Amino acid sequence: MKITEGYYQVKMNIRQYMQSRQAGRVKKVLLGQNLNDGWLAKALIYFLLAVITFLYLQPLFYMMSTMIKSVSDLIDPVVQWIPRKLHGQNLADAWRGLHYPEAFTNTLVIALSCSLLQVISCAITGYALARLRFPGKAAAFVLIIITFMVPPQITIIPMYTIFGKLGWLNTPLVFIIPAMFAQGLRGALFIIIFRQFFLTQPKALEEAAKMDGASAYRLFFRIMLPLARPAIIVVFLFSFIWYWNMYYEPSMFLNKEFLPLSLRLNLMQQELMGNSAINFNAGVGKDPISEGPKMAAAFLIILPPLIIYTFTQRWFSEGIERTGLVE
Repeated sequence: MKITEGYYQVKMNIRQYMQSRQAGRVKKVLLGQNLNDGWLAKALIYFLLAVITFLYLQPLFYMMSTMIKSVSDLIDPVVQWIPRKLHGQNLADAWRGLHYPEAFTNTLVIALSCSLLQVISCAITGYALARLRFPGKAAAFVLIIITFMVPPQITIIPMYTIFGKLGWLNTPLVFIIPAMFAQGLRGALFIIIFRQFFLTQPKALEEAAKMDGASAYRLFFRIMLPLARPAIIVVFLFSFIWYWNMYYEPSMFLNKEFLPLSLRLNLMQQELMGNSAINFNAGVGKDPISEGPKMAAAFLIILPPLIIYTFTQRWFSEGIERTGLVE
């Protein structure tokens, strides 16, 4: 009798052990060892990432969906995202309304030239503030920070007066010359980025180069500047995007003789609203006649930076990490 009871007791203990072990496996699979590597945690993370991705991409999806809709699809409340029939006339109207080849060339001249000049000038300035010793170094850095803090609306009138006396208005020189001297669009921020990067480099590199007889020119352009490739990529991409999308400065300094895409979009919108058969006031509703061409024009404007970022996002992410912008 005791042997039988002992046998059943051992059997029950084994069954309980197997059940607890099975429950432990299920718990480990669902929750993980640290509550952040299990299936539930991963599912929650992927869900949050999907929601955030949709929130960021929803304006782009709306733009792409609207630009291929006809007026009937825009008016029809049943049609939300997918039109009944692809309508390519909006892209053609946007191409003509923007004067896209001319405006694209103007924008590319400003964005590309100013970005390249800002990379060189801001790198030299940042290196000088990080490595060289000269009188007034601290005061110069404070003044650079002040130029970063002052909003452009305060300095726009003096700059307009100076550019007018120099004869630079309505030409890309109003952007190229300041970029050449590290005072272009967001130039102070780029100087700070380069300064922060060069401060992290070991001084032994410079000392070894000086012992080998390297001049200051060779030391910077042959040794330090190639090491600053992450900072160069970050500064170039930021500068290019900001120059490509800027509107306030071109609206003050440029006119119809030299218009970038941002100003062409504004003129095109005014023409569409003026020629529209339905007049929608601001805040009342959207004009279905002009909504498609406007979205098509916006898509044509953001397409070049989007392509550039698609091919350079890996180097851009690495540059952000190595320049200390995420710390």
